[in-house]
Amino acid sequence: MKKGIGLTLILLGWGMLFAQQNQAAKKLPNIIFFYADDLGYAETEPYGQQLIKTPNLQKLAQEGLRFINHYTSAPVCAPARCMLLTGKHAGQSYIRGNYELGGFADSLEGGQMPLPEGTYTMAHLFKKAGYHTGAIGKWGLGMQNTTGSPNKQGFDYFFGYLDQKQAHNYYPSHLWENEQKYPLQNKEKFVHIPLDSTKATAKDFEQFSGKQYAPEVMTEKALAFIDKNRNRPFFLYLPYTLPHLSLQVPQEYVDRYKDLFHDHPYYGQDGYTATPYPRATYAGMITYLDDQVGLIMKHIKSLGLDDNTIILFSSDNGTGFNGGIDYRFFKSVDSLRGLKMDVFEGGIKVPLIVRWPKTIKANTETAVISAQYDLMATFGQLVQQDPGNTNGLSLLPTWLGQKNQKKHQYLYFEYPEKGGQVAIREGQWKAIKLDLKNNPKAKWQLYDLETDPWEQKDIANKHPELLRHFDEIIRTEHRPAHIKEWEIIDSKLVKK
Repeated sequence: MKKGIGLTLILLGWGMLFAQQNQAAKKLPNIIFFYADDLGYAETEPYGQQLIKTPNLQKLAQEGLRFINHYTSAPVCAPARCMLLTGKHAGQSYIRGNYELGGFADSLEGGQMPLPEGTYTMAHLFKKAGYHTGAIGKWGLGMQNTTGSPNKQGFDYFFGYLDQKQAHNYYPSHLWENEQKYPLQNKEKFVHIPLDSTKATAKDFEQFSGKQYAPEVMTEKALAFIDKNRNRPFFLYLPYTLPHLSLQVPQEYVDRYKDLFHDHPYYGQDGYTATPYPRATYAGMITYLDDQVGLIMKHIKSLGLDDNTIILFSSDNGTGFNGGIDYRFFKSVDSLRGLKMDVFEGGIKVPLIVRWPKTIKANTETAVISAQYDLMATFGQLVQQDPGNTNGLSLLPTWLGQKNQKKHQYLYFEYPEKGGQVAIREGQWKAIKLDLKNNPKAKWQLYDLETDPWEQKDIANKHPELLRHFDEIIRTEHRPAHIKEWEIIDSKLVKK
């Protein structure tokens, strides 16, 4: 064979191989995961909200699958994010609470306890499958100079807040792009400053505003990420800070609601930023989040990526309870008991919508009992990668409308803060222990969610055999925490 012909055949062979690889890559669906912050179960229209408009989420649900028995893994920010990204429940997760480092000032920015080196995250899973990975929003799992940096935890690109405390301000002086500060045209401001209600002027309220609204910049970066990776499979994790406090949103969104709710000023007396229209501002923040969903959905469609893109929407925990939020007015958790920081239903039951045109049946819902630590296993099955040592089960059969969905015997929750709490959901039963730090032998509360979804009637004394069973579940599921502050389980209940 002549040298020129041989070289040509080799090049043709390589070309065919690359073409096959590219064709295979196109078959992998893109993943966009919107992860709201402190959004209550019933604060969007698909889940019954009457006062706050969320048309894009309504469309997402109408074109996808709505879960009505879905749970976060923990009732606050950092542990919920850790468990989502690692597929572990709270009895075995490395991070189990909001362990704060540093302070609020820019000079004291220290973030939260970092993920350790060697953690296997959802981003690592997607990278093994050939995805380009991005995270844009609030991280809360370690600063840029720690092992918890998102760029050290499988994400090719990061933009947003690294420190949850900085995220209390929607007009910060800076965000982070990868491991570098990204300056914004806002002055540094400590937002936890109450105003004097007898003297406060419009100018006093305006001091908390700025020139660049952080979520708007995040959306710009998200659209740019999609553009850059349009020709290869990508995983884009979007943990927006909305509607977490402080109450801050561009004025046009306040104006949509300010004449509707008989609002009274909030002066910051209960923490976070003062605002003249707290109800309207909160509603505006949720509508603003909805608009970001709409912008990204529209962009995906304009690029011809719609049919090959899975869009998910969920929240890290239940509704906040201070800083001017009027959760009763909005019926934020419907009639459920509990809010953020509670293992009652209102604190841990969250929305989950999944849309995948031509693959997931439109306008459907499922009552499958699931948790966010299931998503690691779900994505593992989707892209045929090992999900690691996860506590979760794949939900892909439910997405695809198949009959072979494996079901949890129970869901397990631990939360070491707010006194120390444990919860187990097993079928119709919900068992809870509270105040474990002060009372390691605290008794079980037991609720039948079929007849009492509001968790009002404790029937523990009628089912002693179930209580012994739940003690055995703790022995099975709990692993000792790596710091003392998070160890809330009586040593007699820990499996040796």
